[in-house]
This record gives sequence, C-alpha cells and structure tokens, in this order.
Amino acid sequence: MFTGIVEEIGKIKGLHKSGDGASMIIEAKRVLQDVKLGDSIATNGVCLTVNYFDSNSFQVDVMAETMRRSNLKDLRIGSPVNLERALAIGDRLGGHLVSGHIDGVGEVKHHQREDNAVWITIDTPSNLLKYIILKGSITVDGVSLTVAYVDDKCFKVSMIPHTRDETILIDKRIGETVNLECDMIGKYIEKLMTFEKKKPEKKDISLDFLAEHGFVR
Repeated sequence: MFTGIVEEIGKIKGLHKSGDGASMIIEAKRVLQDVKLGDSIATNGVCLTVNYFDSNSFQVDVMAETMRRSNLKDLRIGSPVNLERALAIGDRLGGHLVSGHIDGVGEVKHHQREDNAVWITIDTPSNLLKYIILKGSITVDGVSLTVAYVDDKCFKVSMIPHTRDETILIDKRIGETVNLECDMIGKYIEKLMTFEKKKPEKKDISLDFLAEHGFVR
C-alpha cells in the first residue's frame, strides 16, 4: 500500500522491452535508503517490485498487463518518474490509501494558473469517471490529489506549489497520458451492491428426493 505522497523524482536509466513486457532501471536516491530485494516502489503510481539495486538505481520488471493498462509503455531513456516507497505501519497517512494497481489512463487537456495554484484538466473514460466524486481522492501518476471539479467527460485537480515542485505533473504536456487509480472504497461498494449470489441448484421433486429429506418413509 502507498499514500500518494511522492518522495522523489527518478529517471529512467535503462529500458529493455521484450515482447509486450519490459525491464527498467530507474535512477533514484531517497527511495534506495532502506531498500531490499522484493520491496515495492510505486513508479508513476504503478506498484513495481525491486529485483536488483545498487547505490544509485534499482531494477524492475513490468509485465504485459501493466504496460497495457498504464503509461509506462510511453517511457523512454531519460523520462522522469514519480517514486514512492510502500507505506510502513505507523507512518502518517498524508494522502489516502493507494494500492498501486492502476485502473486506467486519462489524457491531459488543459493547464491553467490561478494565483499560487495550477489547475489541470484530465479527460477520463466513463468507466472510471463513475468512481470520481467532487472533493474525493484520486491518484494521478502516483500523486494523491483532491478532485475539485468533475463532469461526464473530465475532472480537474488544483496543485499547490509543493506538489508542482516535487512531482512531474506540471511538466505533462497537453495530450500526454497519466495513470489513474480511483479511490478503492467506491469500487468495493459497487462490487457488494451488484454481486449476485449463486442461486441454489433446483432439483426435481420425486419420491427419492422426499425420502432423502425425511418427508416420506
């Protein structure tokens, strides 16, 4: 689990694509302070497993399903990425609970400055918009943000200077994609409300059936 509070901006140092999957080497510093093999590091909001590391980088494998569902397929050598280590028990939860399992991608449509903040408009598929509510939480490229506007085509977030300076979101160009993870509570509620219990198999009533259940001797 993660919180959506980005710890540092890393850089893609190595990239090898094999079929629809990939292996990546990511240059970093802070997230390597206590890293161990098998640790999870959110990269642009995607939970990835460390399979090798040294003093200034770590390596991860990205399976085909992750590449299809996220914008990691668009990364190149030198691309910056948001990085966050997994949440440790006892840490403050500064953002919101984030699984690192991407629901899909949106597309940056507009930037607008307002005093010390920057508004970003993100076009979003309808199957994700249904989980996005006004003043709710949304994870955008691994950054925990509050939804400030939403309609049937897009949503908007407003970034304070700290978020602007400590993440890669301000550098996203119009038309670029961002990874989106919706608040998991809404998805759980939908599943519980729509789940249909398996109906018991019907049996024909016969003398054998009645005898089996004690109605006849």
